[in-house]
Amino acid sequence: MTTVSTSATLNLIVDKIENDYNLFYPLRFLPENRHMKRLRHHFSLIAYLFILILSSVMTQELHAAELISKQVSNSVVKISVISQTPDYSVPWNPGRITQTSGTGFLISDNRIMTNAHVSSNARFIVVEKEGDSRKYEANIKFIAHDCDLAILEVVDESFLDGLTPLSFGDVPHLNSTVMVIGYPIGGNRLSVTRGVVSRIDYQVYSHSSADSHLAIQIDAAINPGNSGGPVLQDNVVVGVAFQAYRGNVAQGVGYMIPVPVIQRFLTDISDMNYDKYVDLGVYLFPLINETYRRALGLEPGDYGVVVSHVLAAGASAGILKAGDVLLSIEGLPIYSNGHVVIDGRRVMMAEVVERKFKGDTVQLNIFRDKKEMDVAITLNTPWPYMMLARRHDVQPRFVLFGGLIFQPLSFGFIKASKVKDVNILYHYSRFLDDEIYLKKPEVIVLSKILPDPINAYISHSDNSIVHKINNRVVTTLEDVSASFKEPNGYYVIQLLDKGRPIVIERKAAMDAKERILKRYAVLKEEHLGDAIVPDEWTTPSPLNN
Repeated sequence: MTTVSTSATLNLIVDKIENDYNLFYPLRFLPENRHMKRLRHHFSLIAYLFILILSSVMTQELHAAELISKQVSNSVVKISVISQTPDYSVPWNPGRITQTSGTGFLISDNRIMTNAHVSSNARFIVVEKEGDSRKYEANIKFIAHDCDLAILEVVDESFLDGLTPLSFGDVPHLNSTVMVIGYPIGGNRLSVTRGVVSRIDYQVYSHSSADSHLAIQIDAAINPGNSGGPVLQDNVVVGVAFQAYRGNVAQGVGYMIPVPVIQRFLTDISDMNYDKYVDLGVYLFPLINETYRRALGLEPGDYGVVVSHVLAAGASAGILKAGDVLLSIEGLPIYSNGHVVIDGRRVMMAEVVERKFKGDTVQLNIFRDKKEMDVAITLNTPWPYMMLARRHDVQPRFVLFGGLIFQPLSFGFIKASKVKDVNILYHYSRFLDDEIYLKKPEVIVLSKILPDPINAYISHSDNSIVHKINNRVVTTLEDVSASFKEPNGYYVIQLLDKGRPIVIERKAAMDAKERILKRYAVLKEEHLGDAIVPDEWTTPSPLNN
């Protein structure tokens, strides 16, 4: 097949060259002299040398494609997933059922790597391999939504017969060629596309929308279904295909998860538990302005970044202060743009932290009050970031009482409700920067009112932030639940920046309970699980008498 394809292509090239010669050399129709014969001879020699070189390149490329296909076809699998996406607008609803597909590849005994977004919210997963028409059930063993990676296990291990795990390489060089292997757009046959490495940089991982990690941009086609498939160079895995710009934004811009991120994930789960990425919990500002450097007492030079804010719920709280200058991290000098040199490459200093794990310590040399000092920080995962993240494999938190639905502010809620209330948008967008979480670990919203005679008088109160219930300041959803469980005759609900409170009679609410549940097909009255706030932040607040 290769020989026929190559010969046919070369014939077309010969015809094209001859036509071009006829077009650009009309003098050949004149009587030929010695000069014209020499010119024709040189042209023919150049043309056939070009054909020979092109023939060699094409044959090598076709042979490489066939070689890769043979090596990976028994290790790359198609993944089909039945998933159920939570409904934040109707939080008791189990969610809409959808069917999607992706790609995975074997990395060790009964461990198939894929993307977290391929397998998230899954209710049923099957895998298929080349040359086998059967579908095999698989389960999620590990999943990391912050770096969009997952490991699947096949229930029937006979699926693994004849499969060879793929090995990992290193970070590819810029402008080097890579191959993306997978099942794009749900196809049943393996697809191979080529591209070059265009950029190596930090990018937002769209699966969570709140996490940024090292990513590699390539111009190979990455389409729906390619997700989770291996990106190969010299027959080893150098990345996992995971996201791409849509055609109306950019053409030929796809991304793969590089090996350092993959290896960190695999190391993290080596104890059979995934602990998530860690962070310093600080905001940094580059020190490029020489006037600012002099004001801080620093000598001229390309070094140091200044701490502009320390997250109170982060690892650096109580250790670093705003105005500190970070000079080095783990002995690596920090340049004034926040980069360090690792393995001969300039990368963001966050890469040093990203290679560490929960409970690890990072050493910093800092400049404070015009003196150098060393500090050690034990790393953790700052929980307030999760309020801004897409969450998966969880159900929406809510409390329903008297037809009133209370929900915590979250990415899922904002997206589902399309709320335009300025108060809510402020609390969402400034939750981290203004440290709103110190007073309100969860911002509770009266999201919806299910009409019933006991709440018919209430109007223009949905999509409002709840401040108090019976003089109890509401700081988490647990406060709402605890308030309505107290045997009071009436419940007075005070909304933020709303003068008139909502008053619900307990007896009327109890009498209406079954009626409301039946009328609106409500499956349960509350879901308090799947919280992002640590336990020490969720103690119900006392009554403010």
